[in-house]
Amino acid sequence: MIIINILDILKRYTDENHRLSQREIMDILEREYDMKVDRKAVKRNLMNLIDFGYQVEYSESIRQGKNGEEEIIFTDWYLEKDFTDSELRLLIDSLLFSKHIPYSQCKALIEKLEGLSNCYFKSRVKHIQTMPDTEPQNKQLFYTIEMLDKAIIKGRQVAFYYNEYHTDMKMYPRENEKGEKRRYIINPYQIAAINGRYYLICNYDKYDNVANYRLDRITDIEILPVPVKPMKKVKGLENGLNLPKHMAEHIYMFTGESAAVTFRAKKYLVSEIIDWFGKDIKFSDETEDEVTVRVMVNLEAMRKWALQYAVHVKILSPGKLVDMVKEDIKKASEQYKGEH
Repeated sequence: MIIINILDILKRYTDENHRLSQREIMDILEREYDMKVDRKAVKRNLMNLIDFGYQVEYSESIRQGKNGEEEIIFTDWYLEKDFTDSELRLLIDSLLFSKHIPYSQCKALIEKLEGLSNCYFKSRVKHIQTMPDTEPQNKQLFYTIEMLDKAIIKGRQVAFYYNEYHTDMKMYPRENEKGEKRRYIINPYQIAAINGRYYLICNYDKYDNVANYRLDRITDIEILPVPVKPMKKVKGLENGLNLPKHMAEHIYMFTGESAAVTFRAKKYLVSEIIDWFGKDIKFSDETEDEVTVRVMVNLEAMRKWALQYAVHVKILSPGKLVDMVKEDIKKASEQYKGEH
């Protein structure tokens, strides 16, 4: 057990900024593991860990022995981590920013990530435990991800219920014309994360277009024995799935056609435009205050985006999108007639 306990000590108490001498390791072994071990045994086991492939680092120094001969001293032992603290911090923040992982599961995952570092890191992230559970959660999410991964690898269709929230904060399956729970038969191709949520890029088997479904709205999923529809039979996927292009064109993950859209925007919005649409955009007619932008994007998504930034942008083409946005703005204005 000595070598296992020494490895545990290195994991819990050391990093590049926190190193231990052999004497300190001996003291911890005695204090926490009730093991009395001499210095030679500690050194031997540390060297064995290195031989076994562990990234155990140390420093060497030379001192005069009792008989006047020089001897090499090994000290400042520490274990190199698979993840730096900043990398773990980034992973933990990604969990915190997620809008779809239930609080209890998020907390459990954070504790596992903390375990990949040492006691010094864990003491710096205690505030994470006070996260509020602020919105309804689907506890089947991880199971859904696992089943979809299997289905995509095997090339099989899946069936599930797709849900929506009611005012009682509970999810209810969508219904068909007869008022019965609607079972979706889907050809799954890819899982993608956007805007803090997971989406399934797929094809609803009844149709021939691309569809996107939020994973946190899916329940009671099962893998079917039926092979998936080939992508070449799905409009927009004839040449396969270009994920960066798909994500840039579907900024809100709406289904429907994509088209070239031109709009005029304030120049202070350029950074946000690039954040939303990526770098596959074209700028022209730049003035001191404004610039014309051309993007390929889903029209329904662009309609929503244009309303979100209505005081900063003006849609120029296509004409049908201009008409839709004008009508939306007109209706929005009518909502406030007579208001103080």
